Amino acid sequence: MGEWERLVQEILEYVDECIKKREDEAVTLSCLARKLNYSEFYISRKFREISGMHFRDYLRQRTLAFALKEVRDTSRGLLEIALDYGFLSHEAFSRSFKEAYGITPGEYRSNPVPVVLRTIIKPFDCYLISIGGIGMANTESDVKVYFVTIPAHKYLHIRNYESTSYWDFWERQSKIPGQDCDTICGLLDSIKGKLDDLGGSDANSGAGQIMAFINEPTGRVNGWNIPQAESYGVRLPADYSGEIPEQMEIMDVPEGEYIVFEHGPFNYQDQNCNVEEKIEEAMRNFDYAASGYSLDTTQGRVFYFYHDPERFWKFVRPVKKL
Repeated sequence: MGEWERLVQEILEYVDECIKKREDEAVTLSCLARKLNYSEFYISRKFREISGMHFRDYLRQRTLAFALKEVRDTSRGLLEIALDYGFLSHEAFSRSFKEAYGITPGEYRSNPVPVVLRTIIKPFDCYLISIGGIGMANTESDVKVYFVTIPAHKYLHIRNYESTSYWDFWERQSKIPGQDCDTICGLLDSIKGKLDDLGGSDANSGAGQIMAFINEPTGRVNGWNIPQAESYGVRLPADYSGEIPEQMEIMDVPEGEYIVFEHGPFNYQDQNCNVEEKIEEAMRNFDYAASGYSLDTTQGRVFYFYHDPERFWKFVRPVKKL
């Protein structure tokens, strides 16, 4: 993994910060060229080579994704939103919005159906490029272990019965029309009311998106013993009644008790593998008998997996009292 993959990741994060601060003049190619001391042509070529998109297209799609959330979540005037995000008129904003999402801003505000937003690209992804750092995790508490009761909620998701890892999950899903990573993450990002959403616009749990494993109803799928299905989705309130994307499914998750193995913030690029090993060791060595609980493999129970390096990495596993 080269220097430019890291640099493009920094550019993408810089773009998000500028959009959030309404500093559209700071994210032109000429500005980036001065900032990075490379020519506009070279930055444009490397960006497209690594991200698979022209910079101007990515910037436009990402800006629209932020603007859509303003339309969805606020009562601000559409012209005001348009001008804030660099559009010269309501007409220009409406035209770009409809071209991207098939619906005008006014229509969307009246009926916020799921649409595919442009989530932030991850050219430097420790999971997808099979690296993750071998440095020691620099935290004082390492892995915390505690029990929680999680109220009833819904889980909107896609699932795969054959995948063996995060990378393998998305490889398999990419072969199913409409279930590739960009489409699914973009749809989930557009859905309002996610329980784990901190108001971000990321492809990870900062925008409420999480991996999970579901205990299958029979433990068998197509004649094979498959105790769990790997899935990706979002948790929603128990009374959620919004539209469900056709390629997803939703399930009711009743109130239940869970054990949490949690590691605090860490450096994603340098410490990912080390933190993962620490959590896995804590889960292997935990004395359930002494705690008065055991893992619950009851049909339909869900095991959640949160990976958000700036906040935490945690496994939330269903339990029951002995």
